[in-house]
This record gives sequence, structure tokens and C-alpha cells, in this order.
Amino acid sequence: MSVTATGPDPIGVSGPLHGAADVGLHGPAASPRRRRRRRGGSGPAGRGFLSAVTPYLFILLAVGLLLLLTYLPAVNMVWYSFLKWNGISPRQTFVGFDNYVEVFTDPAVFGVFLVSLYYFLGSFVQMAIALYFAALLSFKTRFSSFFRGVIFFPYLINGVAIGFVFLYLFQPGGTLDTVLSWVGVQHPPQWLGDASIANLSLTATSVWRFTGLNFVLFLGAIQSIPGEIYEAAELDGANRWQQFWSLIFPGIRRIIGLSFILAVAGSLSVYEIPLIMTGGANGTATFVIQTLQTAFQYHAVGLASAMAVVLLAIVLVVTWIQRRVFPDEKVELS
Repeated sequence: MSVTATGPDPIGVSGPLHGAADVGLHGPAASPRRRRRRRGGSGPAGRGFLSAVTPYLFILLAVGLLLLLTYLPAVNMVWYSFLKWNGISPRQTFVGFDNYVEVFTDPAVFGVFLVSLYYFLGSFVQMAIALYFAALLSFKTRFSSFFRGVIFFPYLINGVAIGFVFLYLFQPGGTLDTVLSWVGVQHPPQWLGDASIANLSLTATSVWRFTGLNFVLFLGAIQSIPGEIYEAAELDGANRWQQFWSLIFPGIRRIIGLSFILAVAGSLSVYEIPLIMTGGANGTATFVIQTLQTAFQYHAVGLASAMAVVLLAIVLVVTWIQRRVFPDEKVELS
């Protein structure tokens, strides 16, 4: 009796207790595990989204500043070019293309483009000098590092400082006149006071300053040509001149095209040197100086904006022509 009473009882009780133990021990322990699995499954997705968005967050500020400080003013400038406005008064009169007509018909406005021709022609002299020294110093030459530094150093100097240095050089009785007197020149010309040679003096100053930039561009392009090609050319009996025309010039064709674009843009945007040395007097005012004077001295913001748009259009057209003449084609030297 005691056996039959106690036998089923442990069996009957052990079943529910065992099930309760399973539920009580494994159920609560398994639930946080499942929650952790769910959290773990959503974590990488969140981190993946953040990783995808992070690069855009970094460039958002830069793009915002670019739009705010570059493209928005450019759009406003185009709009102002169709207005007659002094830049101060709230009254703005829409005049259509009258400002553009004045730019191309008024000799006082369009005539300053002729001053840019001095700098444009001077840029070819600048590139020729830079290319000559780049080709010369790309080969084994004594003190080549020293001469490279000497040629490139003027480009590192501030334009205002260069303007003051050459102002003392060209002034009457200055350094240049003193040197010329040593060789018998007693009555030198007025380098900055004579309108016939003032722009030549300013152009020479600009050539001295920017030759180093073209020199570095040409030198880097020449040194990128594999040395084995020069060795093969020497074995074939090619001299330095033949190596230049057959190897160097085709190899740096793209850099020459880039220098041409920089020459056009630079000749149209000359500002510091003539402003410091002559203030735009004696027919030395460039297009940029004329534009700023029109806007801030004569208070013709609409006309000045039209002049700036024309300048931008000229640079874009010249760039397009350059891309047609010097396309981005791969140069094979081997």
C-alpha cells in the first residue's frame, strides 16, 4: 500500500515539476537571449546606415559653404548684370542686355582687353623660358637642385611684395637705372611713367613671378617619362634636341595645354602687380581693375557684373577650344 501510494506520487509529481523546472529555468534564460539576438540583428543594420551616411555628413559643410560662397554669388552676379543698380539703393531697374551692349561698344570698357594682350603674349615667353630650363635641368646637371629652387622661389613670394620690390626697381633713379648707368645709359626711359612701355615693364614683372609655376609643371611631367626611353634613344644615336622633340614634347602635351589655359585665365585676371605699381594709370588698368573701379568707384554694379560675366564666358570658351585642340588622349612613348 505504501509502495502503491508513494510510487505514482513521485512519478505524477515529477512530471509537472520537471516541466515547471524547464519553463522556469530555460524560459526566462532564453528570453533575454532572444532579445539580445534581436538587438544584435538590428545593430549592424544601424551601423551600416550610419557608415553609409557618414561620408556625406563630412562633405555636407564643405558643399554648403561652396554653394553659399561661390555658386549663389555667381547666380546673383548674373542677375545683377541685367539691372541698373548702384549697389546701395534698394531701387533696381531691369535693363535687359543693355549692360552687355555697353561692355562691347564702350571703348573705355572693352579697350582694357587690349592690355591683357601684353600679359597673354608674355605668358608664351614665360612658358618658353620655363620649358627650356625644365628640359635642361631634367638631365644630370651640376647644381640642378639649386637652380630649381632659384627658378621656383619667385612664385612663393606674395604678389604685393613683388609689386613693391619692382616698384623700387623701375622708379626713376632706382636700381635698374643705377645698373644701366654703369654701362653708359645716362637717360633711361620712364619704365612706369611712359605709357608706351609701362605695360611691358609690368608684363616682365609678371613673367618673372610666374615662370616658376610653369617650370615645376613641366619638370614634373618630364621626369614622369621613363628613363629607359631616354637610354634607348641614346643607343639609337638621338641627341638632346631630337630627344626633346620626339620624347619630351609629346610626353608633356597635356601639361602644355594646361599651361595655355592658365595663361589665358591669368592674362585676363591680372590685378595685384598693376594695382600696386601703377594703380591702373598710364593705360595699365587691366580688365579686373576696370571691373572693380566700375563697381566700387563709379557705383555701376550692373555694368561691373556684366563685365565679370563676359570675363567668365571668355575663359570658358578658350578652355573649350583648348580641349578641342589638345584632347585628353593617351600618349604612347614606348
